[in-house]
This record gives sequence, C-alpha cells and structure tokens, in this order.
Amino acid sequence: MKKWLLMAAVAATAVSGFAQAKEWQTVRFGIEGAYPPFSWTEADGSLRGFDVDMANALCQEMQVECRIVPQDWDGIIPSLLARKYDAIIAAMSITEERKKRVDFTEKYALIPNKFIAKKGAGLDFTPEGLKGVRIGVQRATTHDKYLTDNYGRSVNIVRYGSFDEAYLDLANGRISAVLGDASALEEGVLNNVGGEAYEFVGPSLTDPKWFGEGFGIAVRKQDKTLTDQLNKAIASLREKGIYQEIAAKYFNYDVYGD
Repeated sequence: MKKWLLMAAVAATAVSGFAQAKEWQTVRFGIEGAYPPFSWTEADGSLRGFDVDMANALCQEMQVECRIVPQDWDGIIPSLLARKYDAIIAAMSITEERKKRVDFTEKYALIPNKFIAKKGAGLDFTPEGLKGVRIGVQRATTHDKYLTDNYGRSVNIVRYGSFDEAYLDLANGRISAVLGDASALEEGVLNNVGGEAYEFVGPSLTDPKWFGEGFGIAVRKQDKTLTDQLNKAIASLREKGIYQEIAAKYFNYDVYGD
C-alpha cells in the first residue's frame, strides 16, 4: 500500500511539474521584414517597423530578453512549428484556418483591406468586370484566399513572395491592381515617390470569413503560458498608453479598432 501511495505521489508530482508554466526568459519573434509600416528591412539588414517596436515593448513589459528573427512569409508558420522562434508578429490575420495549426493572442491591430490601382484605371469590381484582369497579392495570405474564393474563375491572380515585387509590377504595368492591407498599400505606394499616380479603388474589405478578427501574435499550441503572458502584456501596454505612442509613429488613425 505504501509503495502504491509513493508511486502515485511521484506520478502526481510529475504531472504537476509538466503542467507548470514555462519560465520564459527570452522570447524570439519571427518577423517578415517586407511589409511596411509593420516591418521592413534596412540596408544594414536590421528590421524596423510597428511589429518590431511592439515586439520590443512586449518583451520589456514581460521582463524578458527580446530576439528578432527575420523570416520570409512563405515559411513563417512552418518555422514557428519547427521552433526557429517562439512567436510570430507579422501583421498576421487571425483566421479559423490558421487556428488549426497555431494559437493566437487577442488582436493587437485591425486594418481594412483595399485594392490599389493607377488613377483612371476604371476597374469594375464584379466578377464580370474583373474578368481577365491581372491583380497582384502576396502568396498564401488572406488576400490571396479572398480573391481565389470570390474572383478565382474570372480574375487572373498573380502571386508574389513579397508586396515589394507586386508594387514593382504594378508600376511597370504588368498587373492592374494590388490587394492588401490599406496601411501597407499606403506606406508602400501612396506615400512614396510617384504615389500621386495611384489611388484606392473598389470596396473596403473586412469580412471575418476571409480577413479574420484582426492581427494576432501566433504561438505554438503547447505554449499556452506564452500566449497568456503576451495577452496580458498587450492589455498592459494599452492601459499605460505605450501602445498608442508606438502606433502614432506609423498610423494617423486608430489601428486597434473597437
């Protein structure tokens, strides 16, 4: 009987230890570095942008060391699951499809999605009106899925590894429009040299079916403690006004939403 009780106690201790919160001393954030104003890559290879500032502020709030890991979008979730980093902060929409693979924090931003084209393009945003029109999107994004689901049989969808590639083709006339987050299109095209030749066109898209509940920080499903700590840190940064100070550097409107 005593032997059984001892074994039970050892087992309970093991289970309790397994369930204990991991003591996070360093958090590594995967960031794309090619999606301004959320992130971009400087000439020296360093990353800058809203997501970078948020990652550093979150780490400071959690009192952990912060490491930024550059990662191309195409492999951003697989690399998280492969433990190349601990969390993704890369303007990633919270969607049901992605929730099957990763957990998300509460939203940390919410941006409408828009089309951009040269002024006077005269695009008609119906399946018939866009038949054969070449529209650029970043590959494997919510914008890609939206176009595929709603216009896939009529639009000629051109997929890119980064939005910079799409902007170049838009300027050269190889595509007629680009679909993306309004803030990224504003920063990447409208606010740049020659941006006066372009404009937002068509509808403003926010349907959660395709664009989710806003941007969240993705975390491996087993790292529940990290998700909880990040949620608390996001809320704390907003309560202290630090979030608003960071956002004001990059946006002239409320980037969080209701």
